Amino acid sequence: MDDHPHISNTHVLAGGFAPEGQSERLHGALAHRLAVDILKGVYPSGTVLPSEIESSESLKISRSAYREAIRILAAKGMVESRPKAGTRVTERTRWNILDPDVLGWMFETEPSESFIQGLFELRLITEPAAAGLAATRRTDEQIAAMADGLERMERHTLETEAGRKGDLDFHHALLTASHNEVLISLSTSIGAAVAWSTQFKQRHNKLPRDPVPDHAKVFDAIVARDVGAARWCMESLVRMALEDTQRSMD
Repeated sequence: MDDHPHISNTHVLAGGFAPEGQSERLHGALAHRLAVDILKGVYPSGTVLPSEIESSESLKISRSAYREAIRILAAKGMVESRPKAGTRVTERTRWNILDPDVLGWMFETEPSESFIQGLFELRLITEPAAAGLAATRRTDEQIAAMADGLERMERHTLETEAGRKGDLDFHHALLTASHNEVLISLSTSIGAAVAWSTQFKQRHNKLPRDPVPDHAKVFDAIVARDVGAARWCMESLVRMALEDTQRSMD
């Protein structure tokens, strides 16, 4: 009988784990599986995870692969290991929620409405300000990058990977155009939030509306160097994206 039904060998193979020896794929996939189980409450905060020896024997993986998986989760604040005490799941407040991997795992496990609300509140705080700064600081190269992302969004639509990549590049170029290194440092996290929420909204049905015109309004305001309009249009874009996401959860 399997000692760990939630991270069994069946799950390992189904999750895309490589055979032993391909350790990078193996420990990355195991970290993903453990993280999803933590987020689903299989291993609540304070729970001690199965030991390295126990898990490696049960899953028929090397101990080094299991250790690397735990290191990945520890770097994201989700677990901590102490001598003789084992590896314990930490309190949620210690998790690096804005890590792109963690955001992806959150959306994989049907995030709560409060989490969605908090994520969009962060976007409402940062992205309108970034758009306002971009309206005064953007370069011709950054305008061209935003235009390219916008064109790919329109041509491919957000139902495709190519269209979503255009969306991601648009937001990255906008944040870069703020020329504020603190805001730019959030680009990867905000990009991940945009990407995962876009996919999440259409997991059951098509997107309720085309968001490209909203992006075009932000772009036009930045091109015109209209700070007020850039901020207002970006705030409207994020608020409508929140409404779409909330409707998809009903």
